[in-house]
Amino acid sequence: MKIVSVAEMREIDRLSSECSGIPSLTLMENAGAAVADFIRSDYPAATIAVICGKGNNGGDGFVVARKLHEDGREVRVLLLAEPSELRGDAAAMYSKLPVTAVTAKSPEALNRADALAVFDGDVLVDAILGTGFRPPVSNLYADAIVKMNASKGPVVAVDIPSGADADARGEQTGVIARADAIVTFTAPRLAHVSGNLTSGSIVVAPIGSPDAAIVSSLNLNVITAGDVAPLIGPRKPNSNKGNFGHVLVVGGSRGKAGAAAMAGMAALRAGAGLSTVATASSAMATVAGFHPELMTEELAETGAGSISSSALSQAGEIAKRKSVLAIGPGISRHPETSEFVRELIRLISASRQSKESILIVLDADGLNAFEGRTNELKIARTADPKIGAMVITPHPGEMARLIGCSITEVQEHRESVARNFAAEHNVVVVLKGRRTLIADPDGAVWVNTTGNPGMATGGTGDILTGMVAGFMAQNPTRIFDSVIAAVHLHGMAGDVARESVGEHSLVATDLLQFLPEAFRRVRAAAKERFVTISIGV
Repeated sequence: MKIVSVAEMREIDRLSSECSGIPSLTLMENAGAAVADFIRSDYPAATIAVICGKGNNGGDGFVVARKLHEDGREVRVLLLAEPSELRGDAAAMYSKLPVTAVTAKSPEALNRADALAVFDGDVLVDAILGTGFRPPVSNLYADAIVKMNASKGPVVAVDIPSGADADARGEQTGVIARADAIVTFTAPRLAHVSGNLTSGSIVVAPIGSPDAAIVSSLNLNVITAGDVAPLIGPRKPNSNKGNFGHVLVVGGSRGKAGAAAMAGMAALRAGAGLSTVATASSAMATVAGFHPELMTEELAETGAGSISSSALSQAGEIAKRKSVLAIGPGISRHPETSEFVRELIRLISASRQSKESILIVLDADGLNAFEGRTNELKIARTADPKIGAMVITPHPGEMARLIGCSITEVQEHRESVARNFAAEHNVVVVLKGRRTLIADPDGAVWVNTTGNPGMATGGTGDILTGMVAGFMAQNPTRIFDSVIAAVHLHGMAGDVARESVGEHSLVATDLLQFLPEAFRRVRAAAKERFVTISIGV
């Protein structure tokens, strides 16, 4: 789903009205109806208090009040203006309001008994300021926001919490309304995806704008269930394991065998038909005993118990007829092993012109092997960009080592760092962290909104590596879609795990256990009318 700026959203609305013949009043009616639908679903028996500004956001609020009043709900409305100050569509919607609004023209008026009764509603609807507002907010509106924030009931924001800057990529400043949920329209803005605007859901509702009108120059998207569900649909009845690819994980070392084993098992849990782990001799027993479904290959090792450069020829032979090579989990930073990693990547990349060329996922110490040598990661472009593609999955520290800067610099410029590296090296970049970014070589960046702080524990990155490889093995002609699916489901599995074990006790292998439920939830969410882009992390 495209992410748009405030100016682009304004243009989308204009095109919807002027070029597609959808009256702006209809768009407002549909927006208010969408918020009312959300409240019916999530708050089925609550009294509703709608706090409205005098602009179009207030107009949406009037529609919400009318729709819920028609349901027989108790609805109270507070207008932060004189009715005579309303203009255009907002005035038209106010004229249809079936309840008498309480009006407040000054901060002092907010303390009247009738105004205080509105703030006492079971559920408050924030319809004061929309995404077109530029902070800071002051005077009456600021005082109303403070009062709303102090209320006991949950707050549902119409379009965006009042006072927030919809174009802001980071933390918000100034007076901002709290929100337990947000219902926005047509497409999310930057703050919906990158800000900490709510402790709950952010829902995007269609209100009638045609797809052709939804244009954005940001080249930025947010992953939704609808993007993932097509890759996890029902399988053909006559399927066999050969239809779903064979993943080869090369990794593991003495003391770090579990990383490669987890990656191999994650590939299977993601749906790959077969998974083989090639690892150092010292790690073989641990990997072989991890799960009976994993196949293993033993590689020559260094004195430190990591894979030896002498294993290059053997690893190259093992890689033949495999669908995807995932290299790096637990492989160590031993100099000889780093040389092995670089040479194996060079060996496989040399055959990239062939349609039989293996796909590559590079992670962990596999990435660290290229510190100061990122020119060796550049993948030559071919007529078919899907042939021999490479995906790298760095965390901020690994990314900093690759490009020779600090972790702070990576975190401050995550989007441009991921986008530029992907374009310069012709690889897909998965820059991990809160709001993981996926960048393709052509400049598009996708933002993931699943996942939680409980996943900040050893091994979750190895699970992701295996999942990415597993999805690519099943969908070799849909590489970028596969990466998006893996990242989204990985975070969703973490969210499901948190519900069961909490953030503090969550461990990496919990993701394997809860991945089937993540699949189920994504399939179910893809069928919903509204798109949920955040679960409040």
